[in-house]
Amino acid sequence: MEVASIQAAFEPGATPSERIDHVLSLLDAVHGADLVVLPELWHVGYFNFESYDDAAEPVHGPTVGALADAAKDLGAYVHAGSIVERAEGNELFNTSVLIAPEGRVVHIYRKVHLFGYESQEAHRLTPGAEIKTVETDLGVLAMATCYDLRFPELFRLLADAEVALVTSAWPVPRVEHWRLLTRARALDNLFYVVACNAAGECNGTQLAGRSVIVDPWGSVVAEAGAGEEVLRASIDAPAVAKVRSAFPFLDDRRIEVGRKS
Repeated sequence: MEVASIQAAFEPGATPSERIDHVLSLLDAVHGADLVVLPELWHVGYFNFESYDDAAEPVHGPTVGALADAAKDLGAYVHAGSIVERAEGNELFNTSVLIAPEGRVVHIYRKVHLFGYESQEAHRLTPGAEIKTVETDLGVLAMATCYDLRFPELFRLLADAEVALVTSAWPVPRVEHWRLLTRARALDNLFYVVACNAAGECNGTQLAGRSVIVDPWGSVVAEAGAGEEVLRASIDAPAVAKVRSAFPFLDDRRIEVGRKS
């Protein structure tokens, strides 16, 4: 399949509607792709914590609606990155949405690990409580968000996937961690990782870019630079089964062994 990572640059001062228009213009470059992935909280800017409440919307709100139309136009699956979701009860979540080519939402993931270090995300949002994969025409897909990369146990719960989609707003100071962790999570679970990061500056924080596509052996298939860029590559999801057959270390896990006090 052909995958495209839309490494959109955050523009300070742009309104959410202007950001939607900009991302839609970038999608014009990905006709022919089977799967498109966007960055984390691109519609509001991850580090604009004080704007979360005003920018929050339901899953079937204007941002996902615009991308559902784009998915139909492209005839592709679109991972909408993530939005600040306002759910019933007025709780706010960092929510990723996968849209099928007919414009239908087929999978939702609420970020489980909220970042607290020099960040207000953990104070303003509610963590998700569900981890699962989804079967699609492209294969079995999984979704995770940014900080989740530091928690290999989450990815192990997604190990039945063939492709893990990671949306992110990873900053420059820890870019080498990003490059290491995306490769490690692919190798840990012998699946592809398509990781889309944001670029530009958001509320004084420089975003790292460096979106990456990693194969099940942990080798980089394609990597973006630091600025706004559309990264494209071909991957072979059915080959995951061949890799796991050739080196079946996942079969040797001893999950029945627990830690003793």
